[in-house]
Amino acid sequence: MWDRPHMLRGAANALLAAALLLVAYATLHYFMRLPDFALREVRVATALAHVTADQIETVVAREVQGNFFTLDLERARAGFEKLPWVRKANVRRQWPARLEVAIEEHVPLGRWGDAGMINTYGESFTAAFSGALPLFVGPPGSEKEVAAQYDRLRKSLAAIGLVPVEVQVSARRSWQVRVASGMTLQLGRDDVESRLNRFIAVYARTVGRLQRRLAHIDLRYPNGFAVGIPELGPAQQGEPRNRRHARETG
Repeated sequence: MWDRPHMLRGAANALLAAALLLVAYATLHYFMRLPDFALREVRVATALAHVTADQIETVVAREVQGNFFTLDLERARAGFEKLPWVRKANVRRQWPARLEVAIEEHVPLGRWGDAGMINTYGESFTAAFSGALPLFVGPPGSEKEVAAQYDRLRKSLAAIGLVPVEVQVSARRSWQVRVASGMTLQLGRDDVESRLNRFIAVYARTVGRLQRRLAHIDLRYPNGFAVGIPELGPAQQGEPRNRRHARETG
């Protein structure tokens, strides 16, 4: 090698290039850590209904470390998304010394059993909330299904002035809904939408005319429904009466 000048020149040039790169990296690393590049502002770019200023400040103090260049954006984003009401967070640098944070909060749709709430995407989350929400009950993994069914029930029942306050689905996918008056609709497993539509179509001229408090309505009959009236005794409110209602409204 020593008797080959072109190889020596190549090796020397390579060593020189490597040394220059190391010097450039060290210089850049030094300047990036100067106090002149310190973050001076964290700006939340979205209006917040549930996330508090104290919570934001806690995340900033714990997770927003370094200056404009050395800040770990992924760590900061993950820190904000750990807050109970935060569904998603986006963070970005804004020259020369600002971190901008965009937060999407959960919008609660209903309570999920005793464990927490369901948002409008059908996702479960846990947070403190004292407002009135409908109750959803179902087996694990059915959150999106229950949320979608609630939305359909809410829109359909609004046509006859009923408001669902509780939606339940069993492990065998049998549905029932309780409305604000306390009445429960048994919808069963099959043809849930068509059963409900038949009931809504005849509601005004049947159940809507009754001047009694109704405990439940069983829509699982093929051509009608049965009505449960608490004021009537067992002898008055037996199966024959329920079957008669089912035939008359079919």
